Amino acid sequence: MQQEALQEITAADTLEALQAVKTKYVGKKGLITQQLGGLGQLPPEERKARGAEINVVRQAIQAALDEKEGTLKRAALDAKLRSEAVDVTLPGLGLPSGGLHPITRVYDDLIGIYRQMGYAVVEGPEVEEEHYNFEALNVPWYHPARDLQDTFWLEDGRLLRTHTSPMQIRYMVDHEPPLKIVVRGKVYRYEATDATHESMFHQLEGLVVGEGISMADLKGTIAEMARGLYGPSAKVRFQPSYYPFVEPGADFAVYWDNPRGESKWLELGGCGMVHPNVFKAVDDLREQAGKDRIYEGMTGFAFGLGPERIAMLKYGIPDIRYFYANDPKVMGQFRGELG
Repeated sequence: MQQEALQEITAADTLEALQAVKTKYVGKKGLITQQLGGLGQLPPEERKARGAEINVVRQAIQAALDEKEGTLKRAALDAKLRSEAVDVTLPGLGLPSGGLHPITRVYDDLIGIYRQMGYAVVEGPEVEEEHYNFEALNVPWYHPARDLQDTFWLEDGRLLRTHTSPMQIRYMVDHEPPLKIVVRGKVYRYEATDATHESMFHQLEGLVVGEGISMADLKGTIAEMARGLYGPSAKVRFQPSYYPFVEPGADFAVYWDNPRGESKWLELGGCGMVHPNVFKAVDDLREQAGKDRIYEGMTGFAFGLGPERIAMLKYGIPDIRYFYANDPKVMGQFRGELG
């Protein structure tokens, strides 16, 4: 029995096969256990010698089982380590690269153009005070934009800013003219979403204040921006429009050659000369802060546009909601072009 057991232990090449041998010989119902159980049937004078003989066999089989189990476990561990080892001689694997979001890229293009014209770039709070978002910008309490259908109001009386224009007020309160700034950031409107409208989107706002600033300066600035975006042949068109914080106000469009070879007018944003009431509101706030009234009598212009519209046309994106869906199948299409 001992010889047969040792042969079977040697032949076992897996832990499962070795367990079967162990059960056969030294398990609860194994052959050795059966031999020990039969000692009671022997005459008393034979039991001791027979028991000693069986124990020698059991110990030899158990020792062989333990040794083979250790050998198989070490072999299994070595195989696992080999399978997980890194072969440093293999060529590296190419990993997918990230890229700039289309909105970020358009922002970078626009800000680069305005930096070249001497503008400083500033940002402001997205949770805004009602006075900065409306009253100081000459938006009276009865203006339709104050209605709940357009504004996200918070429980503490503040709101999510509906435009980046409040930063014009904040900046003028803390700085003296002359000044040239562009403001970037997210804005919020309480409206239904569709392919061209979202409740959260981006704006780029510009403000220039100084002595003798005119509408001609504004048009020249917009024209320079258009040429920076669409090439030297781009033209700008102004159409009269109403905005409460500028007078006169206008919408501006750019005539450009799109990627499909078509030439057309593209409406980009609104602009105008800063309303005198805005300068008065700034001086009121400065006075409350113990500062001099220096803006009344100044002239300046402001403008604003949406990067989403530019990005949709530039990259052929048909739905504004794609920008914020975090779908790698959508954004991954622009990885190579966007960096």
